[in-house]
Amino acid sequence: MPHKYADASLQDYLIISYFCHFVNMFQSLKYSNLFLRLGLATVFIWFGIDKFINPQYWISAWISQNILSIASKAGIGGIEIVYISGIFELLVGASILSNIFIKIFSVLALIFLITILFTFGISEVIIRDIGLMGGFLSLLFWPERRRY
Repeated sequence: MPHKYADASLQDYLIISYFCHFVNMFQSLKYSNLFLRLGLATVFIWFGIDKFINPQYWISAWISQNILSIASKAGIGGIEIVYISGIFELLVGASILSNIFIKIFSVLALIFLITILFTFGISEVIIRDIGLMGGFLSLLFWPERRRY
């Protein structure tokens, strides 16, 4: 009885072989970590840059009057709060993207996101942040020797 792939051409074999290699590549921890970091870094870099492009939006939409009044007593205005937040988000994104100080910035990002959760309560934005928290927890507990 002939083998079931006996009639397959070399081209068919190569296509199947490359497809299997492609699937195995995306199942490896190396690429899982890379894609996780790319996703998290993209979100933080995007919002970090947006803080500098649209600071008035962030002041009016996301900083409560209580926080503004407390900050003004310390001589800090709303724009400074937004810029500090933007710098922090850019640092987190750069750290995650470059794979440097992952654990430190994962903890800092988790604290930042938990603070947002308790400050603003449950909303559609917080649901996104809960997903981000899961990603940062994954990075925090990722085995050291498998990080790429």
